[in-house]
Amino acid sequence: MDHEKVNILLVDDQPAKLLAYEVILKDLGQNLVIASSGREALEVLLKTEIAVILVDVCMPELDGFELAAMIREHPRFQKTAMIFISAIQVSDIDRLRGYEMGAVDYVPVPVVPEVLRAKVKVFAELYRKTRELERLNQDLEDRVRARTAELENSTAKLRESEERRSMAIAAGKMGSWDWDWITGDWMWDEGQYRIFGVGPESFEVNPANVQALLHPDDVDQLRKAIAEFNKGTRSYETEFRIVRPDGDVRWCVGTAAATVDDSGRVMRVSGVTVDITERKRAEERQTLLAREVDHRAKNALALAQSIVRLTRADEVKAYVSAVEGRINALARVHTILSLSSWQGAELSKLIDEELAPYSLGGQIKLAGSEVQLLPATAQTLALALHELFTNSAKYGALSTRTGRLAIGWQVEDELLTLTWEETGGPLVMTPKSRGFGTRSLLASVESQLGGQARFDWRAEGLLCRLEVPLVRKTAATTAPGNFEAASSAELQRASG
Repeated sequence: MDHEKVNILLVDDQPAKLLAYEVILKDLGQNLVIASSGREALEVLLKTEIAVILVDVCMPELDGFELAAMIREHPRFQKTAMIFISAIQVSDIDRLRGYEMGAVDYVPVPVVPEVLRAKVKVFAELYRKTRELERLNQDLEDRVRARTAELENSTAKLRESEERRSMAIAAGKMGSWDWDWITGDWMWDEGQYRIFGVGPESFEVNPANVQALLHPDDVDQLRKAIAEFNKGTRSYETEFRIVRPDGDVRWCVGTAAATVDDSGRVMRVSGVTVDITERKRAEERQTLLAREVDHRAKNALALAQSIVRLTRADEVKAYVSAVEGRINALARVHTILSLSSWQGAELSKLIDEELAPYSLGGQIKLAGSEVQLLPATAQTLALALHELFTNSAKYGALSTRTGRLAIGWQVEDELLTLTWEETGGPLVMTPKSRGFGTRSLLASVESQLGGQARFDWRAEGLLCRLEVPLVRKTAATTAPGNFEAASSAELQRASG
């Protein structure tokens, strides 16, 4: 699924510009679909699943704004990503109009190929992941429906055969019962007692006691079932919750069938109860997982967009290198966190991942015990370490074979202290101003994690000391899902 190609629609009335977009985007390895007018674009959309639409604002007959409005009116395309390309100076009002029409981004002309590719790639990947999640959800729904059908079939057979009821009891998830409609006597089997969490020696089966075990919000289900049988209904099925004496809440599906005399009067009602708690919990877990995946994808995209938007460089090549380095650092720590189901990451693994691109022999010395970091702390430190390694490889100890780097860390009273010490490299001079990397490092460590970052630009090499609390006590850190958004805000302040 990860390598499945998606369709990217390119809309422009000028063939030369369409050809240029094809050349720029061909390296993405996706299917590029061409439309030379808004009308042609609408025809393509009705026939093809499109992940991203790249559309020129200024076109004859139907301009980009009008096309976007028509696309958004169709329910199928209300979430399709649209990127506007404008060869004219776009005012804030024009941008606002574009966003109201459904644009997700603007690209000015002349187009910077690397920027365009980066933007399109992000939305193509988001589309692919969204479709994959939809397929997983559909698969789960199919399996739940299949399981439900099996349970319905099983309960039908249980009503017809005492032998099959006994088999259900042995399975441990079902119980059967019988209610004499005339005398009011009840009979529960072992499975029924087990589901309700009571024992025959201490629990008297009667309507009042049974109702006391029902969840207050589901009591009406019992009353409704009785009313339906009094009206002549022969069978009834419903889902309901019970609250066991120990407080445990269980989900059940109950199926009942009435036995009538020759005059049609109800004589007896028999039924089967199935404990479906695990299925319900599985559905809840899947729903939470889907929300978490969507949340993390959006937050990761927000942080990546901030990195792209705020990185500064004198030339395109340097810009691309800086952006790719920071996004790759974020991707590496995400991989580590994914392997731990987002429970945390070892500090030594973060350092090893940053060391991987370098072949430095014995230039680097590490010293420190295993330290488990929370996800938010791990992400921030990963980006901070990336900035330190990048700066050292360009200007510091790692830029020469004679340079040496010592990284040590220790934990005392829930405070992580990491020391970065460079020696043997080029002569170091205190910089006149801080670059984006240094400023973002300071902002993320100090503002995001509540720690401190100190730099000592010694002549023999940089000495940096990071102090990071491992347990945050502020309200902001109780919601790790907000990390990326908060980091984005810190990066914006760092770029000022």
